[in-house]
Amino acid sequence: MTAVRQDAWSPDDDLILAEVTLRHIRDGSTQLSAFEEVGQRIARTSAACGFRWNSCVRKRYNEAIGIAKQQRQKRNYLKKQGITISGTENLIVEEGEGGKAELLSPESMSLESIIRYLRQWKNTVQEMSRQIRQLEKELKEKDERLHELTETNDRLSKEVNEVQTDYQVVNDDYKALIRIMDRARRLAFLSEEADEDRARFKMDANGNLERIE
Repeated sequence: MTAVRQDAWSPDDDLILAEVTLRHIRDGSTQLSAFEEVGQRIARTSAACGFRWNSCVRKRYNEAIGIAKQQRQKRNYLKKQGITISGTENLIVEEGEGGKAELLSPESMSLESIIRYLRQWKNTVQEMSRQIRQLEKELKEKDERLHELTETNDRLSKEVNEVQTDYQVVNDDYKALIRIMDRARRLAFLSEEADEDRARFKMDANGNLERIE
């Protein structure tokens, strides 16, 4: 069972509480998980850590909290885009003058911290570069596929236009042929009627013309 300390919080305890809580905020974890982790490290209950954070420490790290939330949003955005980032981005903070949280610059870090920081960013950059190359390759393939589909669409559109033109020509010729056949049929019908109405004659034995009914 974790021992419950009754002594006052030290600056180191507050710094551990701030670093762990900010890391959990950045990683999208809960503050309760952060308080439990801090409690195990400094031998306090998670409830005591939560009370200390909300009552005292939190107000000194408002700027750092905002940065951690921005980093969490960036992680979530990259995750939605299918880009995974290896390693973690450590947010190193210290309490400056007046109790204001400040980010440690590379100049103020130890050599070991700088090396660790650069290695983490190297891994991050390498992974992002790999993801970018993969996305560029996929984009190039999609562009080539789109170009092929565009050419196919243009060719099929041209063929459809040619077929429609041929159909229109054939249809016009067919209509013209129908009109010619209809006119010829009417002329033939009139010719038959005229032949029927024309009087017919024949010559009898005496040389006279006789009408044939």
